[in-house]
Amino acid sequence: MNQATAGRLKAVVVAALLCWAPFGAQGDAVELVQEGMLMGAYGSTVGPGGDLFVAEAATGSIARVNPRTGEVTPYADGLPVSPLFAVIGLGGVTDVAFIGSTAYALVTLVGPPFVAGSAVDGIYRYDGNGWTPIADLGTFSLNNPPVPAFFVPTGVQFALEAFQGRFLVADGHHNRVLQVTLDGQVSEFLAFGNIVPTGLAVTGETVYMAEAGPVPHLPVDGRIVAFGPRSPVVTEVASGSPLLVDVEFGRGRTLFGLSQGEFVPGNPEGSPALPDTGALVRVERDGTFAVVEDGLNLPVSMEVIQNDAYVVTLTGGILRIDDIAAAPHGYATGR
Repeated sequence: MNQATAGRLKAVVVAALLCWAPFGAQGDAVELVQEGMLMGAYGSTVGPGGDLFVAEAATGSIARVNPRTGEVTPYADGLPVSPLFAVIGLGGVTDVAFIGSTAYALVTLVGPPFVAGSAVDGIYRYDGNGWTPIADLGTFSLNNPPVPAFFVPTGVQFALEAFQGRFLVADGHHNRVLQVTLDGQVSEFLAFGNIVPTGLAVTGETVYMAEAGPVPHLPVDGRIVAFGPRSPVVTEVASGSPLLVDVEFGRGRTLFGLSQGEFVPGNPEGSPALPDTGALVRVERDGTFAVVEDGLNLPVSMEVIQNDAYVVTLTGGILRIDDIAAAPHGYATGR
């Protein structure tokens, strides 16, 4: 282990914690998009024009949402749809990201051995007229299985994040993060134990990752960790929230996590949490989480625009939670 590199990474994480502003009043949740409007909503991103872009697994499409008005318009369709989505609530397009003005989508559980046909489990690029697969993550996973191997040999790719001109992909089943170049070269970025990696966020050379934890997704196993490209050292940033599915930075470099909520022991792996038990949580300086907004119904991803959080739910809606962090200098000034 390179101790100097490990020390630099720890310093980055500590510096980020020290510059976070004190937190103001708790946010207020507003229904921006009604439940059921987005079909099989999953991952999201902020794209061109500052709009929200949301992956709709049930229809193989990407929706564009105006964060000011809540207006939903089609952006692109034609991505593979997985029949498994109707059975287990997972499969098809799970996330979307942009590099410049070009959209990329992450698709999982659409090919063999679970689905007949030749669809690719991987990353697709949108050229304005249709989608082209640029990286076959399913084949890579078949040829490079994790240790120990899991029962889905092609993996279950959950989150897509742009990173230094390439992509990082969190595989929640194979417990690793892959890196993918724009010409489709796939390699393992970092492997973990059974921690179920989910959402990703990047600042500089530091990657922040949410962990749902193994079934039954106990609060003690819900963590946010940080790591970098030059060291295998993983630094815990915070822990103590059940079934974390995303992580994002807000104003003043405040770090937030998204908890889907309480998992029912005995339910199959991959099952969602209990309805109305999710929460938006904030990382505290002592490594714990503080609840910003609870009672969320099956949240699955979030984005922060200015000082508001936009939470996408599995039920096909978007909640806006206003004023989630205090001003950068520690006093409330409004948005």
